[in-house]
Amino acid sequence: MNQRTAKDGRVSVLAAQTEKLSYSIELWGLDAQALERVLARAFSPQLARAIFRAAQKEHPDQRILLRRGTRTVANSAE
Repeated sequence: MNQRTAKDGRVSVLAAQTEKLSYSIELWGLDAQALERVLARAFSPQLARAIFRAAQKEHPDQRILLRRGTRTVANSAE
């Protein structure tokens, strides 16, 4: 196996794992107009909610979104 094939294989595995982690917890900029970063990804809704609550405490002045795919499950601004 050459180096390129090994790298392509790792990328495929990473993509497959990310698809399984359907929940994402996102930190939005202070203006709440742009995604600053994805704080975490989670498989289960219970874990995603726990991370969301922790992120709200860690970043009380910023907008945190809990999303499943493109659907917003929770929004700290509401």
